[in-house]
Amino acid sequence: MSLTPALYIGHGAPLLLDDPVWSSQLSDWGKRLDRPKAILIVSAHWESAPLSLGTTTTGTPLIYDFGGFDPKFYNLQYPAPGAPELAARIKALINQPVTDQPNRGLDHGAYVPLLKMFPDADIPVLQMSIPTFDPERLFKIGQQLAPLREEGVMIIGSGFLTHGLPFLRDFSIDATPPGWSLEFDIWAKEVLSRGAVDELMDYKAKAPGMPYAHPTVEHFAPIFITLGSASRSDDPPETAIDGYWMGLSKRSFQVA
Repeated sequence: MSLTPALYIGHGAPLLLDDPVWSSQLSDWGKRLDRPKAILIVSAHWESAPLSLGTTTTGTPLIYDFGGFDPKFYNLQYPAPGAPELAARIKALINQPVTDQPNRGLDHGAYVPLLKMFPDADIPVLQMSIPTFDPERLFKIGQQLAPLREEGVMIIGSGFLTHGLPFLRDFSIDATPPGWSLEFDIWAKEVLSRGAVDELMDYKAKAPGMPYAHPTVEHFAPIFITLGSASRSDDPPETAIDGYWMGLSKRSFQVA
């Protein structure tokens, strides 16, 4: 039986939608993927413990969790079907308390990439919170969720491989990457190529470019849920997107 792939994606700000390069990369990636039955997405922009599930109702408004952008970005819509069956399945799989937040719509870490990858908004989507930043605990959550991939569910961790916004000096899309962003990206690429998840988990101590690459870690944390759901954690993932955006690493991949 073929497994639905699990993804780790960089999602960027809403301005991503106006960037022809990154938009086309996400769109092309989505076209290469088989259509999943449902999508479970974990975004850097929802930290909540205990582990929480967002709305399972079709038509819940999006969360416009950003400021200072063109008014058009506050009119974005992504009316994906709700996924109550997926929510129930997760509660059966996860060996920890799970709570519901039925009024919480998708945040931009979820709908910005989905607008490009699955623009028809016709696949049921459920968002799950990040309940901890501990890599080992997140990896175990990914392992518990792994059976969903046999059922046609695509698991997506949505973050940004480097996210040192306070240390950027050039905010143009084609800015030269700072040294800390380059160093962290190259290190992560090499570690992932060896399937050395244990080394990746120790990124705070071992990765060059820290803490500048991640002064806060919410954009890196979803990577461990994705890797935990892999069929073999030591297999290197398949890179789908690389390069830089405002100097930050866009590196995104899928695991088998």
